[in-house]
Amino acid sequence: MTATALDRRDLEFQIREVLADSLLVHNRQAGDALEVIYAAADRMASQPLARAFSLVTGHYCSFVDSLAWARQHYQPVSAHSDGEEQSLEPVIAEPDVRRSLLAQKAVCEGGLALCLYGADLLTQKNEHPEAGQQADADSLFSLLAPIMMGWPAQLLPDDEEAGQRARAAARDLLGREIWRDQSRGLQQLMHRVQSDLQAADTAACQQWVLSLSETLQQAVKATSGLGKSLVEGDQERVLANAHNYLRLFGHIVIAWMWLRQANAAARALPDASSEADRHFYQGKLQTARYFFHWELPTVAQDLVLLRNQDDTCLAMQPEWF
Repeated sequence: MTATALDRRDLEFQIREVLADSLLVHNRQAGDALEVIYAAADRMASQPLARAFSLVTGHYCSFVDSLAWARQHYQPVSAHSDGEEQSLEPVIAEPDVRRSLLAQKAVCEGGLALCLYGADLLTQKNEHPEAGQQADADSLFSLLAPIMMGWPAQLLPDDEEAGQRARAAARDLLGREIWRDQSRGLQQLMHRVQSDLQAADTAACQQWVLSLSETLQQAVKATSGLGKSLVEGDQERVLANAHNYLRLFGHIVIAWMWLRQANAAARALPDASSEADRHFYQGKLQTARYFFHWELPTVAQDLVLLRNQDDTCLAMQPEWF
């Protein structure tokens, strides 16, 4: 695994602007932080952070290839009249192609942000001078670990190995990690999300605050109901929809990562020193807008299924296929 597999500009943005106040960067130079992240991931070849980085790298490579193809290939433009000469335009000019590229960008850059946030949590766990802060970071990392590994794996439906890992991560999240230490990790998640919601001080970001806050509150309510059923011994029914639970919290956490990026981009955009930087920050804000408008609302169905503890899939018998 090497840093060159990911977009260097995005890595610099994450380290120097999104994570600028983090312990990960504070305790070392920003350039060194990247090397520490990759060295740590390489040392933990069997751990969630390394697997998450590997999955994100795969999504990133697919996005880069798709973007290059859309820019380099051309398609005919329909003539408005019979006598008009037909012209060509790059494939990326097609709105539906840009929709597909936005979806890929949202996944790989949101996933990278989550991996780097996970690396900072490990730094806090190992290097923070206060024991309480170390314990908080450990609890949140344990909660996020199956999401870091499982959510991007869910997006590879044709990869059986990825699917198996996603299923294992989903059951680990709902069956164990969400309840660990009286849900201390979930409490930390809510606390840190709230901090970033309050940091959204621009009009471009404030519009998404209510959406994320409401979705998280609904997820916590659904979690309470699932916890009650687990206590009553209905584990099989609860875990039957673990896939939906992972997807729900995966979307919430990635939305949080996009809010963090949007906050940083909105602060930096007015002082951008080049056209390339302005385009970069505008791209971040537009992709955040895409995720909040197109992706986060899709978890409404997951919330319904989880609240109702729907047993449609559980009740299906192998002999009926």
